Amino acid sequence: MIGLSSRTLQRWRIGGEISADKRPTAMRPEPGNKLSHAERQAVIDVCNSEEFASLPPSQIVPILADRGEYIASESSFYRVLHTKNMLHHRGKAKPRNVHKKPTSYTAKKANEVWSWDISYLPTTVIGIHYYLYMIEDIYSRKIVGWEVHYSETGEQAAALLERSVWAEKCLKKDVVLHSDNGAPMKSLTMRAKMYDLGVVTSRSRPRVSNDNPYSESLFRTVKYHPRWPSEGFKSLDEARKWVKEFVYWYNNEHRHSRIKFVTPNQRHDGLDVEILAKRKVLYQTKRNEHPERWSKEERNWQPIGAVELNPEQHKEAA
Repeated sequence: MIGLSSRTLQRWRIGGEISADKRPTAMRPEPGNKLSHAERQAVIDVCNSEEFASLPPSQIVPILADRGEYIASESSFYRVLHTKNMLHHRGKAKPRNVHKKPTSYTAKKANEVWSWDISYLPTTVIGIHYYLYMIEDIYSRKIVGWEVHYSETGEQAAALLERSVWAEKCLKKDVVLHSDNGAPMKSLTMRAKMYDLGVVTSRSRPRVSNDNPYSESLFRTVKYHPRWPSEGFKSLDEARKWVKEFVYWYNNEHRHSRIKFVTPNQRHDGLDVEILAKRKVLYQTKRNEHPERWSKEERNWQPIGAVELNPEQHKEAA
């Protein structure tokens, strides 16, 4: 709790009592490889010179080496600049934007956190695609809304969201809708519709697909389905028919591995608890009948509980 080892306390123990903290008064010899004052000043002068004022130490040190000059290592350059509060962006180019990870929302039941994205559907004509819109509930993995269009626009996305919210009866329920930073997601039409429906916005960092893992995983399931037409779709109606059949299979027949192999609809409707409880009883019964066949505990059929969106943020904070 206080950052001390038991050995340190033993050294401080005198006559059965603990002496005062000796760390502030401890004599610490300077390291033999420490730069002298003149060398540190030389580092500062070089970095502030007109030639190197816009270059970082990672560029300065190799240039000096090519001239047969060596003042200090690259890490020493950075360390000296840091002690002088001079370690900042150098040059005319704008510094890189640092994007924080998106807020990690937790879904404890259905229709609390949704994830959506748009993906390509290939056609039989090279270079022409249809666009598959899909909205997924991350708690149950249910596809709550989908559509296929010739293009991707904010108007079509807004219409899909409205239909999905009405279908799930969650108007003004503060549903979180997570997406990437595509043009349809950030369009004024989409944002206005989300405000009207009482939907909360959540977005990924630019060009970071890992921030939207549920939609990425869903699209992988779509395109690796055994009936996926690798030659492409012949028409928009054919694409819509195929996606409709896929959605029915996915929501009602597909046993999802991340929700203990129940279907998304079963989890969405709260039936997974009873189903998994029956599985647990069955396994316990079979184990009692033939205990010699069970070297370990029976399979864990406990429901997975709450689901987090981008939980790594909490892990790093901890």
